[in-house]
Amino acid sequence: MATTVQLPTTIDGVIARMEQIDNELDPRDGVACFNHMYLKVTKLVKDNVTSGTFGDNAFLERMDVLFAGLYLRNVDADAAGRPVDPAWAPLFAARDNRIIWPLQFALAGMNAHINHDLPVAVVETCAERRTTPGTPPVHEDYEKVNDLLAAVEAEVRADFETEIVKLATRDAEALKHAVSAFTIAEARETAWMTAEAFWVEKNSLNPLAYRSHEAALARTVGGVSHGILLPVVPPPAA
Repeated sequence: MATTVQLPTTIDGVIARMEQIDNELDPRDGVACFNHMYLKVTKLVKDNVTSGTFGDNAFLERMDVLFAGLYLRNVDADAAGRPVDPAWAPLFAARDNRIIWPLQFALAGMNAHINHDLPVAVVETCAERRTTPGTPPVHEDYEKVNDLLAAVEAEVRADFETEIVKLATRDAEALKHAVSAFTIAEARETAWMTAEAFWVEKNSLNPLAYRSHEAALARTVGGVSHGILLPVVPPPAA
């Protein structure tokens, strides 16, 4: 009988689990590239929750835990030989492809996690805590996280841009085109609108609409990740 993996219930638990993944995987592994970036983000969120940055720190912390759990479920499913969510399938399928750059892996993971998982996490947290996406300060706190993510994204893109100047022009342009398909700020703006739609559907007289929308979104998000993960030219040797 397969062992059931318990998901973390606190931000500290999430960080510990991500650190474990970070230590266990080859740094070149595609999931590791995403996990490393996500770990930085989660630590920043924890620091800001601890310092009382948000209007409702308890809500933000709970949403962060539920949000992370959606990623970790896919890690556990893949390790157990079970199918992962269609939104995540491209990243897990390509994780051993050494022609794909770390930034491509990181952004494909963020694409799956933000464009698909984040609206689900917003809805689940609101339902659990008996509030709504439109109840203050849910949206205001959501937007405060954007600045934290922008700083991490800028850092990893800066490392990428330093290396890409060494490539031939044609390769560099093709690679830049692949990674320009996704930005965290735009994804989170879209994710919020999706969360609002999900909330209406989930609380309607036809809950099948929510499940159908979520499944269709997962497939669409997976298609975007395929483009982000387009192999162009191998990254520089570590």
